Amino acid sequence: MKKWLGLLLVGVLASAAAAETYQIDPVHTTIRFSVKHMVISRVQGRFDKFSGSVTYVPGKPKLWKAEAHIDAASIDTRIKMRDDDVRSDHFLDVQKYPEIVFKSKKVEHFKGNTADLLGDLTIHGVTKPVVLKIKIGGVVKDPWGNQRLGAVAETTINRKDFGLMYNKVLESGGLLVGNRIRIKLDVEAIIPPKSKK
Repeated sequence: MKKWLGLLLVGVLASAAAAETYQIDPVHTTIRFSVKHMVISRVQGRFDKFSGSVTYVPGKPKLWKAEAHIDAASIDTRIKMRDDDVRSDHFLDVQKYPEIVFKSKKVEHFKGNTADLLGDLTIHGVTKPVVLKIKIGGVVKDPWGNQRLGAVAETTINRKDFGLMYNKVLESGGLLVGNRIRIKLDVEAIIPPKSKK
């Protein structure tokens, strides 16, 4: 029995040791969203400032973890007036809630290179559980010998769940701004170079 327990412990430690922690590369990562505008179209936007990490080992989703911190004021929908409105207390209220945060909790429905990443998303000071549909693109070495990870993550949230209630009713009865927001992350992450002793 002791022998088997010893082998099991070695296996667990080996798996943990194989996990690599990558830092999200903001130069090669995009965080985008879209929301309905006056029912008939969608407005696209993105966040330009963020940081985070991903812990990953191929084929072992129980070891996968992710965390991201987004500067709420870095929102960009290409229209300054609209961006200023979203930054105001009508929506994100970035003076009071400067950061959007995601922290993973576990992985489910793992199959091949896809899985559901369950975690907590905090927007506007409100934290709610979300499910990110993720697809791992793979791991490669870049021309400079750095190990990189690629992945795509998508989810849809209801902004009212996070206290983002502002809206206007149109003459037709529809809403100026839709409640459901589609979010897509195209992530590239890198293992930081080890510091020289």
